[in-house]
Amino acid sequence: MPTARYVEPNGVKHTVEVPVGENLRQAALDNLVPGIIGECGGYATCGTCHGYVDDSFLPKLAPPSEDEEFMLEGLLAPVTANSRLTCQLIMSPSLEGITIRLPEEQG
Repeated sequence: MPTARYVEPNGVKHTVEVPVGENLRQAALDNLVPGIIGECGGYATCGTCHGYVDDSFLPKLAPPSEDEEFMLEGLLAPVTANSRLTCQLIMSPSLEGITIRLPEEQG
């Protein structure tokens, strides 16, 4: 099963197994990763599952939808070129080992 690594702002790392087809927000919640809230249930309407995707994985991801881009624009945390909502990232074999750094605050 593929894995994803979540890195808290203090450097603590959480490596979790993620079934192919599951979104990375749900995997974080299922594994009690601190820093992912996901209030909207995975519909890209709250911005509380924001993370910074490791640059090496960006080419493997579909571009953000207009809804995701709109949500990213209004976040409290700084938004960068590698900012994504983890609810919109679906695990696939090509994402094995993806690393997501979590922001200081969500929303």
